[in-house]
Amino acid sequence: MSFLTVLPLAVVMVAGTKVVVAVFLASSDRPRAASLGFLLGGGLVVAAGVSASWLLTRLVGGVAADAGAVAGRVDRGPAIDLVVLVLLLILAVVVWLRRHRAGQPRWLGDLGHVGPARAARLCALLFVVTPSDDLTMAAVGASVARHDLPWWDLLPFVLVTVVLLALPLLAVLLLGRRAVRLLTRMRKWAEGHSWVVDEVLIGFFALLTVVDLVRSG
Repeated sequence: MSFLTVLPLAVVMVAGTKVVVAVFLASSDRPRAASLGFLLGGGLVVAAGVSASWLLTRLVGGVAADAGAVAGRVDRGPAIDLVVLVLLLILAVVVWLRRHRAGQPRWLGDLGHVGPARAARLCALLFVVTPSDDLTMAAVGASVARHDLPWWDLLPFVLVTVVLLALPLLAVLLLGRRAVRLLTRMRKWAEGHSWVVDEVLIGFFALLTVVDLVRSG
């Protein structure tokens, strides 16, 4: 498994409320400043989250490998695969339970005049308090560490997450007023159907994890 395998999970990170917020910020009276603040806050939190999971997995795996070497067993891969698989199963359940919660939060009406600092804090908060995002970051970091990939292999995942969040702003910059209709469709789609895509991507990544588990068994 390469680091490219975890990239589709970036869609899980941004689907739902965060896409809706990104659309509103791109349509605010300060779209560039607010959206850039939003992207900065999101990028920093996602980078910190996957890095913490990667580092923790490496540390725990190293301790387990040392203990296994003493006992004549050094393969820590299956144990990490099981942890990742459990995280993915919990993530799938969380997404399913929250599937009808997607929509337009009441507080979105206050985003028309938001500045970059508040937008950054808002995005950071949305990632931190959303259970599915926490589980996704944990699974991504653990999976990359499990395959002994270096820390910088997490950066493409962070970059793709930020790019997906930036799509509404890019639409405004490229299409101008014509972007309004596109953004409206994007928002409505995210409100009603993003959870389906999330479940498919989670299932795909879980399948790959099971394949790794079987091969190492």
